[in-house]
Amino acid sequence: MKATILTQGKQFNVSEGDILVVDRFPNTEAGSTVEINDVLTAGEGSSLRVGTPKLEGASVKATVIENRRGDKVIVFKKKKRKGYERTQGHRQELSVIKIDSISA
Repeated sequence: MKATILTQGKQFNVSEGDILVVDRFPNTEAGSTVEINDVLTAGEGSSLRVGTPKLEGASVKATVIENRRGDKVIVFKKKKRKGYERTQGHRQELSVIKIDSISA
């Protein structure tokens, strides 16, 4: 079964067994289970159900494999001929999750 989920403002097409890298789920550790209730579509072929905008009673269960930080992004600002230069870095907090089950 396939589904389209909405988590942290981003949509993902998932099926059981998929591994995703998403923004970090707050207050979770490796091995914990997360339930995502924002399911937009579920099913395949003739059994496809589409929500308006979300499906009532549908959920996706996922397991957090690990929490990590993404690659560093460098933000560099400069103004010509003014001597102004600023450098700042950012690393996004990420969760790697595995989709366990989809119920629609």
